[in-house]
Amino acid sequence: MSLNRNLITSLVAAVVIVAGMIVPQVVLPRSALPEAGAASLTARLDNAITARIAQMGIPGAIVSLSIPGRAEYVKGFGVANPTVPVPLTPDFHFRTGSVTKTFTGTAILQLAERGLVDLDAPVSRYVSGVPHGDEITIDMLGRMRSGLAEFAGTEQFVTALYAESPKGPWAFPYPPRKALTAAFRQPMSFPPNATYQYSNTNAVLLARVVEKVSGMPFDRYLQRHILGPAGLSKTSYPADGWLPFPFSGGTTKDDPRNPRTLDATLWNPSWSDAAGKIVSTVGDLRKWTRMLSGGALLRPSTRERRVSNGTPVAPGVDYAFTIFDADGWVGHNGELPGYTTVAVHLPERNATLVVSANSDHPQPSPAGQIAYDVTRIATPGHVYELGPQPPLRGAG
Repeated sequence: MSLNRNLITSLVAAVVIVAGMIVPQVVLPRSALPEAGAASLTARLDNAITARIAQMGIPGAIVSLSIPGRAEYVKGFGVANPTVPVPLTPDFHFRTGSVTKTFTGTAILQLAERGLVDLDAPVSRYVSGVPHGDEITIDMLGRMRSGLAEFAGTEQFVTALYAESPKGPWAFPYPPRKALTAAFRQPMSFPPNATYQYSNTNAVLLARVVEKVSGMPFDRYLQRHILGPAGLSKTSYPADGWLPFPFSGGTTKDDPRNPRTLDATLWNPSWSDAAGKIVSTVGDLRKWTRMLSGGALLRPSTRERRVSNGTPVAPGVDYAFTIFDADGWVGHNGELPGYTTVAVHLPERNATLVVSANSDHPQPSPAGQIAYDVTRIATPGHVYELGPQPPLRGAG
């Protein structure tokens, strides 16, 4: 989930737009990229990440890379907040943005296994008042093929968000019903299942389905059926802008035409709901990403359906049911004002990569740029790349 005055969408959805802004570059074929040896891997990662952070001009980032038998790399870089320069360490909490959608999708799939949700049923069976609700299925919502408009995509919404959010952790309350009303008032983007278009509306609506059939608030369902059983004790679904201690700050910019750097650390994420509200740590996300890729908390057949029949959304990238595959890396990215995240797993190597950057500028995603650098070095046959990335300068 990326957000500025001109665009609110996931980086996955923004690949074409971002690609048009990148200076062309010569890139070696992946087969020509040597895989770093164990002795040099740490030094090469340190150099590349440090150089990328300096090149982007962001306060800091946390990177966790696990390749069993080869690398266990967990490190913080830079500072948690530029105004209070505390070193950023791996135990700091951060906002995960659209990584939240993997939890939301898992909740729906659990309920489907219990016979409480039919993935092929129309959403109107569970929630009334949805435009074309008799045609849009639960499966289409999870695969971003519903055609429902982006509730947070209007200039009015973005103006209000950036005007109200700096007032405090409780400012800009935006409940799910308001988000859905805003989306449903807009024209459909396309007929149901005609194509793919990333829309946070889909995840917010899926959470309402969870609440309807489970009989409990979405946050309670998450805790009881996902966070608790998965042992994710440092992961939470906040009601407002406060963060658990210790936490990383987050910086954003308000207007690309005349940008000011803003401290978005305590901005209320309530508007993002089940599309982007979760807070976590790299340790918890590393555990979750492994479980997600392996289908933990779900039956093998359910996991297989989840990752199958994805829609190609960029070269080498398919989007399936609240999860994507980027050149073999399975998981999700996330963006909120002040924060960007990548949380992916490479089943072929049983490798797990989590990156959290405490800024959502410059674009493309700072966390995504770091993930690209890390995978170019550590797994050159499988490079995490959601569209062209700016060339890295200054790394040895």
